Amino acid sequence: MITLYSGPLSLFSRKVEIALREKGLPFERVMVPFNQTTGYAPKHPEVLALNPKGQVPVLNDAGLVLYDSTVIVEYLDEAYPEIPLYPQAPAERARCRLNELFADEILLQALKPLMHRTGPIAADPIRRAAREADALIAEEALAGHHARLEERLAGREFFGPMLCAADIALFMGLLFGRRLGGPSFAGHPGLSGWFSRLRERPAFALVAAEIAEADRRLSVPVIMR
Repeated sequence: MITLYSGPLSLFSRKVEIALREKGLPFERVMVPFNQTTGYAPKHPEVLALNPKGQVPVLNDAGLVLYDSTVIVEYLDEAYPEIPLYPQAPAERARCRLNELFADEILLQALKPLMHRTGPIAADPIRRAAREADALIAEEALAGHHARLEERLAGREFFGPMLCAADIALFMGLLFGRRLGGPSFAGHPGLSGWFSRLRERPAFALVAAEIAEADRRLSVPVIMR
């Protein structure tokens, strides 16, 4: 049995959950407690014991313990090759990995200044204004990323020859951008259609629904545009 330590609002844990479900792999999920005030503190003792970074996701497959979402997804694809999440052709595989990296590192950097919006409202009005000013700058960066992704998609159904790890990672980044009040996909019909198609797939739909439910319990409501 595969065990996954996840978090209700953990972007990277949910990325792994989608990968497991798209591959049809049964797993036991341990949902680590989280709140917007203290985060994951005190940290889950099993996560601390298994991951020196003390973070989710952590995957345990029959005693093999892995952390970092990309390492986990690559392992799953090699250990359980049926329903692959990385293309076979070297060039396509490399492009998939680059787009996954874009989601996990570049897109994430533009998301971070928006993350305060779901947490407790700062008492200091100057601090609130400064945070929101940074968020507006980040929204411009996100809008630029949307335009670049529209170009990369180039009318295709997925960001690879089939659904691949890049699609999962990019979906999660863009889903978080929307839940944090970031820019819409207006003017990018290819990207908007791609996002809608993925959101209809059961694995993606379940994650999106669970995140929305977790936000209702844990987060400050965000004004959506």
